[in-house]
Amino acid sequence: MIDSKQASEALAEIDDIVQRVRQSRIYDLASQMMIMWGVLVFAANIVTWLWPREAYYYWLAVYVVGIAGSFAISAANQASTGVRGFDMRMLLAFLMFVAFGFLCAHVLGHFTPRQQGTFWTIYFMLFYALAGLWFGYAFVVIALAITALTLVGYFFVTGDAFLPWMAVVNGAGLIVGGLWMRRS
Repeated sequence: MIDSKQASEALAEIDDIVQRVRQSRIYDLASQMMIMWGVLVFAANIVTWLWPREAYYYWLAVYVVGIAGSFAISAANQASTGVRGFDMRMLLAFLMFVAFGFLCAHVLGHFTPRQQGTFWTIYFMLFYALAGLWFGYAFVVIALAITALTLVGYFFVTGDAFLPWMAVVNGAGLIVGGLWMRRS
């Protein structure tokens, strides 16, 4: 027979295990999406660097493929775990987030291409940092690292080297962050 203190300790231990499993599931799903988005962002930055005139279409394609990929990853996750990670609410939140960014970047401010690259990266990292307040410190660390390196590039990387810098910082940064989250 166990007393109330032992029962409380056992329940606290169970709660701790549940929290760790929950965070592990969130990190697993997020890492898959981060790696996919990282590959897309890396490719879009390189293609924009090579053929800048069509940049708008490359980035539009990244969003379309990224959203479709997020749904696919979420569906695969749901099939294996029973939990859906990217649903219509997430799609609507993402679309509102992008619409607000578009308003800021194209209506309220008229950014140069360099400013656009910096703004969108930092703006999306704000989303990651906010997610980290609920889902785990790894999101915050990744967001702060990518934001800091983006600002280093904005202020110190000159000329045509900026887009390859952003490919590495943002694209490869998301890939490395996603791989790191798999280990956490």
